[in-house]
Amino acid sequence: MSIALAVGVAGGIGAVARYLLAGAVQDRTAGLFPFGTLTVNVIGSFILGILAGVVLLHTGSAHLKAVVGTGFCGGLTTWSTVSWETIRLAEEDAATLAMRYLMVTLGANLLAGGIGLVLVLGIA
Repeated sequence: MSIALAVGVAGGIGAVARYLLAGAVQDRTAGLFPFGTLTVNVIGSFILGILAGVVLLHTGSAHLKAVVGTGFCGGLTTWSTVSWETIRLAEEDAATLAMRYLMVTLGANLLAGGIGLVLVLGIA
């Protein structure tokens, strides 16, 4: 299988996982806050942090980086949806919630990525 095809398949799997997981989380929460998108982005950032650690330790191949990072995590995570949801919140007169969502999303994603990275580098 070519690397491009593997990235495409992994991206499809990531997109389906995002759809299912984000929907399941959002169905279990109340209010306007997009917990589903936040959840998938944090999980994706954590996985990318782990992948970054593996690559930094030179134990991961370029194929792994492309398939897992670009493919799966690219399909799983979505900043375009974060942007759209932020605008939607602002349009619904929830500008304060929109700003909280942006700040929580940015902070949680950076933290999750950092935790994933530290876990791998701390084990090595």
